[in-house]
Amino acid sequence: MTFAGAQENRSAAPANLPGNGLAQHSFVYTGEAKARKIFIIRNGKVDWEYEETTGRGEISDVVMLSNGNILVAHQFAVKLISPAKVVLWNLDAPAGTEIHTALPIGFDHVLYVQNGAVPSVNVVNIKTGTINLSFPLKANPKDVHLQFRRARLTPQGTLLVAHKDQDKVSEYNDKGEEIWSISLPEVWGAEQLANGHILISTHFGVREVTRDKQVVFSLTREDMPDYKVYNWQLCWRLPNGNTVFNNWINSWSQPDLIAKGDAAQLIEVDPQKRVVWALRSWNMPDLGPATAIQFLDKRTYPERVHFGSIK
Repeated sequence: MTFAGAQENRSAAPANLPGNGLAQHSFVYTGEAKARKIFIIRNGKVDWEYEETTGRGEISDVVMLSNGNILVAHQFAVKLISPAKVVLWNLDAPAGTEIHTALPIGFDHVLYVQNGAVPSVNVVNIKTGTINLSFPLKANPKDVHLQFRRARLTPQGTLLVAHKDQDKVSEYNDKGEEIWSISLPEVWGAEQLANGHILISTHFGVREVTRDKQVVFSLTREDMPDYKVYNWQLCWRLPNGNTVFNNWINSWSQPDLIAKGDAAQLIEVDPQKRVVWALRSWNMPDLGPATAIQFLDKRTYPERVHFGSIK
């Protein structure tokens, strides 16, 4: 298995990248960084930009609802922002806890995972402030920051949670019962695909697994020898069958790599693992490090989900 350090003696990416740069896709873009910025890219340019300046922490998750509102989790709070950049709702993480993932259920509920001494899954009614559902998760209480990064609902109304500190992905029903799991090192995220398989991102690459845990697709650094992959976090499957993953650079410990600006922030491969698009946008516009992406090429309705009876 090749780590980033073994790749340091070559260019981070080809000088001429495949695809059409910012014009390849429309998408929401944000990343874990010192500056908490969110961008919407349409028609090859920045269509909307927002910077969260009043709070603290790093942005780990973002979802744009079909009405244009944006739900963002930035470590110490979750908030809903309107297209006019008005904060419509905010929930601060209690002292000693962190929130790195949140998703809408309809327009009235938000599900979030709270890292902490007793981590938990919670569903709050944002109109009333009532917690309608809550159950604890098992995690290492000594490392709150690294417990969880991403959770996503399935069409069946269950929840996939990436237990980063437990090296596994678990699926829960609304009673908090673990009904499926798979062990993989340093998992960041998991989501169910249209074919029922689970697409999982880890620090070491991508795995698509069946429900009986057979690997049917994988992607590692070795599959892309022309690209340095510094920190693998999350991945997405596009309607055309291609897979996109982010190449995150740590703005706290790797500012020299950001200043150099030659790394690709997003990389798209086809089912044969050929790179068909890579995005490098460190200036004009400077999108910063990439973490959470939502593709907007086709209109989506991410709030049309349910968790048990909550919808």
